[in-house]
Amino acid sequence: MANPKSLLLYFIVTLLLRTSVDAQNYVTELQDNFYHSSCPDAESVIQKAVFSEVDKNLKLAAGLIRMQFHDCFVGGCDASVLLDGNDTEKTAHVNQHLSGFEVIDVAKEAVEAVCPGVVSCADIIAFAARDSTIRLNGTGWAVQGGRKDGCISIANVAEDELPPPTFNVSQLIDSFARRGLSKEQMVILSGSHTVGVGHCDKFIERLYNFSENHSTDPSLNSTLAAQLKKDCPPRTFNTTVEIFMDVLTPGQFDANYYVGLTKREGLFTSDQSLFEDSRTNDIVKSLISERTFELEFGRAMRAMGAVGVKTEGPVRLNCRKNNA
Repeated sequence: MANPKSLLLYFIVTLLLRTSVDAQNYVTELQDNFYHSSCPDAESVIQKAVFSEVDKNLKLAAGLIRMQFHDCFVGGCDASVLLDGNDTEKTAHVNQHLSGFEVIDVAKEAVEAVCPGVVSCADIIAFAARDSTIRLNGTGWAVQGGRKDGCISIANVAEDELPPPTFNVSQLIDSFARRGLSKEQMVILSGSHTVGVGHCDKFIERLYNFSENHSTDPSLNSTLAAQLKKDCPPRTFNTTVEIFMDVLTPGQFDANYYVGLTKREGLFTSDQSLFEDSRTNDIVKSLISERTFELEFGRAMRAMGAVGVKTEGPVRLNCRKNNA
């Protein structure tokens, strides 16, 4: 548990983060090829470790992409999501299915062997998200480095800050705007749902007793809804059941997530709302272009990777705990 002074400091930092209007203003010291002098082999060593681990279980690749989002949206991109403890972010209900922590451990151990105490855990998360995208046949991007690691991680803050899958477009726009990210970037980053799985409890309200006029969410494809009801029966569903978020090409990092939205196959309210809402419908349609999505996703990840960055502070020697 963090002490009261640490908690106060954390909430001050979080408040400052929320009131900023431009993610790029959070930091001026992130750089491409940041480790070219201090650790020239850092990116290749990390990529080799990530590839080796995710090849054993490709589901981990989707988890690592999701991990950067879950880290950056809670107090900034500072690897606080990696800290172990009884009340840390990784113990929050919203993070109960987050995976890939062991991959970060392996990558950290590998890079520490060649450059001790140089490469931060926060930067490793960013590199691992990019490398995981590549491993799923996506297109990579230049990842900036220079983040330092945070020391405070609180479960309740993660619960408060991470947008749930029940959010509508207005709520999503507001959540991303508080991190200096645009409406367009929100829709682009949602495209990471082209890989990975969801669980029944995150969309069950769309299947049963949806409203007075509709027992099932009318924006949900009826064929998909029928299948989901088989997978997630009312009151007795299993929260460990995994449902692909992109039913067209699940496991391929591509633009078919957006194609699925036009067919009303978005799994979560936060997904399908992007197509149903006039403010984001045209953005969804533009991202059906594979080339456009590939280009814009990398740009949006660079922008998200600059949210709330700390350029002063420690480089944790073990990503799971603070330095002694």
